[in-house]
Amino acid sequence: MADTETGAPPRVVLVVAAVLVVALAAVVAVFALTKNQAPPDESVANGPLPLVAVPAPQAGTPACTAVVGAMPATLTSNGRQLARRTLAQPAPQATVAWGDGDAIVLRCGLDRPPELTQTAELRLINGVQWLQVTEDEAATWYVVDRDVYLALTVPDSAGTGPLQTVSDTVAAKLPDKPLKF
Repeated sequence: MADTETGAPPRVVLVVAAVLVVALAAVVAVFALTKNQAPPDESVANGPLPLVAVPAPQAGTPACTAVVGAMPATLTSNGRQLARRTLAQPAPQATVAWGDGDAIVLRCGLDRPPELTQTAELRLINGVQWLQVTEDEAATWYVVDRDVYLALTVPDSAGTGPLQTVSDTVAAKLPDKPLKF
């Protein structure tokens, strides 16, 4: 019995259709990969930094306003001075960033990090307790001993200078509080 007698298309048509679908998918994949490989544009790396908003229910508090407003115009990272970066609009409230490329980002007013437990390993830096949460090529350090939670995300290449400077500002602007679990 031939395929045409059952109402199904001939096998040749099915094979040609399958080959065309695979070829089209390959063309789309190659186009997508090559489109994103344009040479880096220096103005884009130094232009406004787009950031995704994250839940920060206490971002509008006086504590966040005080500490974010006191952050320095530059941070030293591995001997390099990183200038404050303009944030793309709409910018998340109580957020500041420094540097080009992989920027260093500070956010204030976040929810308590779920990694903060009674057995979590904390680090004391210049009088401020931090919780480190490591990601692929960066780490987010959470200030956990103040009225508000702050998060400083730094690339692996950043060194310790940003943590020390931010710790000094946090210690000067926000009194320490007992940890909340």
